[in-house]
Amino acid sequence: MDRFNRIYALHRILSGHRFPVSGRKLQEELGCSRPTLARIIEEMRDFLGAPIVYDRARHGYHYDIAEGQVQEIPGLWFSPEELHTLLAIQQLLSAIQPGLLENELGLFRQRIQAILQHERLNCADIEQRVVLRPSSTRRPPPDNFRTLAGALLARRRVAVDYHGRDNDNRAERELSPQRLIHYRDNWYLDAWCHRSDEPRRFALDRLLDSRPLPTSAHPMTLDELDAWTGDGYGIFAGPIRHWAELRFTPERARWVADEAWHDRQESSWDPDGHYRLRVPYADPTELVLDILRYGPDVEVMGPPELRAEVARRLEVALARYRSGGDAP
Repeated sequence: MDRFNRIYALHRILSGHRFPVSGRKLQEELGCSRPTLARIIEEMRDFLGAPIVYDRARHGYHYDIAEGQVQEIPGLWFSPEELHTLLAIQQLLSAIQPGLLENELGLFRQRIQAILQHERLNCADIEQRVVLRPSSTRRPPPDNFRTLAGALLARRRVAVDYHGRDNDNRAERELSPQRLIHYRDNWYLDAWCHRSDEPRRFALDRLLDSRPLPTSAHPMTLDELDAWTGDGYGIFAGPIRHWAELRFTPERARWVADEAWHDRQESSWDPDGHYRLRVPYADPTELVLDILRYGPDVEVMGPPELRAEVARRLEVALARYRSGGDAP
């Protein structure tokens, strides 16, 4: 019997007895020595908060709880429904980033499955019953994620090999990680960049290599980080500079009216059924792409520069189709 099963068995024994159980009896039930029993009891007290006490008068161990109460240990003893929910969450985490935290999540999954099997509960088809289908995912190397997450929590700097998409250049950078973000099936890192001496946002899949450094991270409070991030649209940080005014057709409005584009968005309905949406933004890049998804079902009413940019892209796309793909 391994350590986990012994902890589980000891909990069941003490929960099922109204009177103290002798140490010798517990050793026999668990198949362990006296020192091993002592270590298990100590771990359950220290790490799981189990109120195990020794009754010297009756020479045995018992839970120090009121009569009629049931002892539960938070984080380990769950109902069947809660265990199945935890497995479902684990399945979702695995789907978000295959290979990410594989060892850690694998141990978590094994322990839950062991409890389910002990209780004769089914968990065989969880992977078929809970499905998450990521879209347009750019996967960062799992080792890099661990390094960056560790540096973030330990408040240490990292050296990274950064490959920029815009200029296709690679450069060594020293970063102080401040926040990890999972957005639209991809990971991003907010960090103080010591090369540019200011905060920057990096896509994790562009950090091709990362190495922990012993140097303490540049300090940024959460308030400072939030102030830098601002209320920009989507993944693009920055303070609000403009408000986009969008007008959707009555047909598309039935879907868009239930969508959250931004925390501070404003909306209204026209008498003819058109839906108007006002969205703040700092950088229009992502907003333009979201607008283009709706094609003829949306019109940009303002500001003029945003309307012109969307119109320009639609004209280029139309010219490409009409020319058979030769348009610039």
